[in-house]
Amino acid sequence: MAGLDDLRRAAGVEFDFAPGAQVPLSSVSSGKTGVSHAIASVAYRDVAPKDICEANDAASFKPGKFSLLEPNLGEAFTRAVEVRMLADDRKPLIQSFGAEPQMVVEHALAAKRIRKQRDTRLTAIMLVFGLLFLPGVLIWLGLFQLRRTIAGAQDKRAGAFGMALLVLLCGLIVFLVLQLPVTGVLQIYVLAMLPAPILGWFLARQISERTAANLRAHWSDLLGGGGAGARIPEAVPQNPNDADAERLRLGLAKLAAEQGSNLVHYAGPKGILGMGVRWASWQLAEELRPKNPGREIDPFRSWDVARAMYDQLRMLERGPLHTGGFSAPSITHWVVRHVREDASAVSRPEGPNAEGYSFSNLEVQRICNEQQFGSGDRHYLGVQFVLWDGELVVTMMITVTVLHHTLRIEVTAHALGPIHDFFRKGPDTRTKEIRNPLRPWKKQKQPLPLVDAKEVVRLAARAPLTWFPARLDAFGGTLALPEPFGLRHTWATKPWNHRFMVDDALRAATPVLRVAHAAALRVLDEHGVDIAPFESRSQALSGQVQTAEPKHADRYNM
Repeated sequence: MAGLDDLRRAAGVEFDFAPGAQVPLSSVSSGKTGVSHAIASVAYRDVAPKDICEANDAASFKPGKFSLLEPNLGEAFTRAVEVRMLADDRKPLIQSFGAEPQMVVEHALAAKRIRKQRDTRLTAIMLVFGLLFLPGVLIWLGLFQLRRTIAGAQDKRAGAFGMALLVLLCGLIVFLVLQLPVTGVLQIYVLAMLPAPILGWFLARQISERTAANLRAHWSDLLGGGGAGARIPEAVPQNPNDADAERLRLGLAKLAAEQGSNLVHYAGPKGILGMGVRWASWQLAEELRPKNPGREIDPFRSWDVARAMYDQLRMLERGPLHTGGFSAPSITHWVVRHVREDASAVSRPEGPNAEGYSFSNLEVQRICNEQQFGSGDRHYLGVQFVLWDGELVVTMMITVTVLHHTLRIEVTAHALGPIHDFFRKGPDTRTKEIRNPLRPWKKQKQPLPLVDAKEVVRLAARAPLTWFPARLDAFGGTLALPEPFGLRHTWATKPWNHRFMVDDALRAATPVLRVAHAAALRVLDEHGVDIAPFESRSQALSGQVQTAEPKHADRYNM
């Protein structure tokens, strides 16, 4: 159990197995469920795995050895999320501001559980009909694999010729089976060898159809704003020695702990990963001079100014008038670390000053006071608004530096836009047009089964291998997620195409800027600094953010 102890320390959890534990349900966090449900719906989808590349072309699907064993998008996404976010040796994740990554992972596990129940029944069917009539099953699987290979031909003439060849091959196999020189019980077995798998296919189709309807119902419910919480009883230890459940439970705890980390990464033109690109910056930089001639300035540090700003910014949601006003912001002292624009991984806090996935308060204060020039991490005070049910994340980052006699207060604005429209696509209704038997001059739509013949064969062929996921990945293929990976920023688009989202981002800047400046001026005045130059510059900046100069409306250099 040494590995589990390491997981507990990494996750920052101390609790052990307790009898009577309940089945965990997805957490519900106001303002973030819309985006979380949209991303979680991918785990229930039955479309091609390459479709997700529409949302981000950095995602890719690596085909396996056999196209017959290729997963659909829901299966591939579930497997990729589980490996990337719950594995013991996984790389660090980017925080998902505006979404709940634990909710997405829980739905992925719930979708896996639904499919596992289906695959258990399909495996039983494959054991009965596959082992007893193995030669016939191998013949049918070979024909379906050949059919999928032919269907992938780009030349239509080659494809038509291949289909004709396939029909001819089927007839030849039947002829050879009938001509085998066998009698008695063996003859009955040979005659049943080909039709018996068809009976197994019929049973498998009923199971697959019910599961497909269940998965699509979850898909629709999540996009419709409803949907029950994901049930993952396999994450509840049944006894103190249930290592698999304990590992899964701690993996979810690690995910929640990492989401609360106070370390973020600045990737150059990509902006702060998870917060979006920087679209504006305002700087106040003036000389520190004593208010009273002949007296020195009372000593203070950058942290004193940052802490005063923090206290004052907590009052942003209050105002003199009874209006809608600001929603409650999240105010955090961030440690910002630089990474390359094309970096494939990020780092976690390390060293004696790290507490789990975050830096200690003393280390944050030290970085704020001492690391203002040259290499190393930097301190920023962040004010974050999660708006539009998580579709828009507006973050104002404030940094205070003192170099020689100059104090600089810089306020930068970052915006993370809505997720790609791909995640809002619901399940399509599968129909075909037929002529009305009573009125042949009219056509009508007839619903088709959710699972067709080749899909039943694919599911039945994959079912026994789902007990060996690593082997199934090699045979069927895997989905590679974009790196550095975070469930929210990976699929984000630009917010500048939505008029009201742009307005919200622009309106948040002025109050934050003024509150930060007012708090800083109060600290400077208390420590004997001449604040006249700072006040003049602050008023000039306030005028800049509300300027009426003619500009290119609705166009931003992003």
